[in-house]
Formats: sequence, structure tokens, C-alpha cells
Amino acid sequence: MARAHPEFALRPFLIEDTPLLAEIFRASIEELTADDYSGGQQEAWVSTADDEEAFAKRLADQLTLIATMNGSPVGFASLANNETVDLIYVHPAVAGQGAGTILVDALAKLAAARGAKRLTADVSDGAQDFFKKRGFSAQQRNTVLRGGEWLANTTMDKLLATGKGAA
Repeated sequence: MARAHPEFALRPFLIEDTPLLAEIFRASIEELTADDYSGGQQEAWVSTADDEEAFAKRLADQLTLIATMNGSPVGFASLANNETVDLIYVHPAVAGQGAGTILVDALAKLAAARGAKRLTADVSDGAQDFFKKRGFSAQQRNTVLRGGEWLANTTMDKLLATGKGAA
């Protein structure tokens, strides 16, 4: 009998994960953002992973977690400056099944444990509901230039629970 919900696990990023994470990044953008961004905007966004060395450095320089299913990576998220969700992408085949939730929840717990009082993210239009359901609220609209295309997103944030002895 099939499971109602897949079981995901988390592990840290390894440099050899880079090509597969670049593919998850591309697939996520190409298949999950078509309702909100034009083909040109998607292509410009996807192109940020074309330089795999730079992509690997970005992931390695941050706290990057990988969600796996049956040992295979299906999503990833990274925490920059201990308080910013810089990247969060899941493979379209598992979108909406909980991989993104465990990634964001883990980053929030790690950020709080490291003393962060809030977690922020610049969120694509299609991901706003996902973040709202996890306690984030919209703060401001942004436009960013990627590969000659302007893309809109929204900065969202969430107050983090503080542990014992926190000010």
C-alpha cells in the first residue's frame, strides 16, 4: 500500500551535490513559475545556475540543507547571514508534499538556535502562499535584474521563537 505522505530526510550539502541541485533549481523554476513569470524571465532566472562553480560556492558559503526521499535529493534550501532564506527549491515531482516545509522549518530552528530574532526571504510570486502558511508576512515588493530581465518578488519575514534566556 502506498504511503499517503512521502517521508523526507535532511542532510547537509556536499559539493558533489551541485549538478543535481542545479537541475532541481532549473526544473523548479521552469515548471512551477510559468503562471507568474514570462519565458524570458524564467530563462534569465534559470541562467544563474549555469556557472556551476559559482552556484556551488554560493551553496557552500551558506548553511545549505538538502531534503532527500529514499536517499535521493529532491529539494534544498540555504540560510545566508543566519537570518535570510536565500534559496529554497524543490523538484516539481514533490512540490506540495512537505519537502519545502521541512526545509524552511529546519532553517528557522537553526537560525533561532543561533540567536536570530527573525527570518526573511525574498519570495517569488508563486511561493507567497507557501510562506504565508508558515507564518511569514509580506513586507515590501522588489524588482531584481537577472540576465537582462526584471523579476518581481516580495520580501517576507517571520519572527522566530526565542529560547530560554533569550532577551
